[in-house]
Amino acid sequence: MLIGVVPRPEGPTVLLTQRAATLRSHSAQVAFPGGRVDAVDGSPVVTALREAEEEIGLKPGFVEPIARLPDYRTMTGFSITPVLAVVKPGFALTPNPDEVEHVFEVPLSFLMNGENHVLDSRIWEGGERFFYRMPYENWNIWGVTAGILHTAWERLYAW
Repeated sequence: MLIGVVPRPEGPTVLLTQRAATLRSHSAQVAFPGGRVDAVDGSPVVTALREAEEEIGLKPGFVEPIARLPDYRTMTGFSITPVLAVVKPGFALTPNPDEVEHVFEVPLSFLMNGENHVLDSRIWEGGERFFYRMPYENWNIWGVTAGILHTAWERLYAW
């Protein structure tokens, strides 16, 4: 999964997608570009670059991976390896309509402000589940995406 940070004159932003409404899981949710590891990938960085190109048309030449963040484990049993990267401006995106409805950018300053991390809960499979959400403009960033962002914020700012 790619956390793409784009340096912009007004401040860095993070690339996010809205998943296609037709997908079987996590449909219409806000997410980072990413997906399953293919046997030929060889590393989480290769997977992140491949998936970003497949999902949003981001050419690897615009992406400079800088770090792997700790694996993030979901309540449903998935393990996600976030790859932090700088995405050089000048890129052109072509979302794959089978996977992505929209691609948009959110200011990094918004995402790394703990006041924007709302702890919420829902009843799921008979128990109360807690999760973060980060409402930004018309987007509701929540669940795994918000959890990964919150974990990054905790490691960088919350101490």
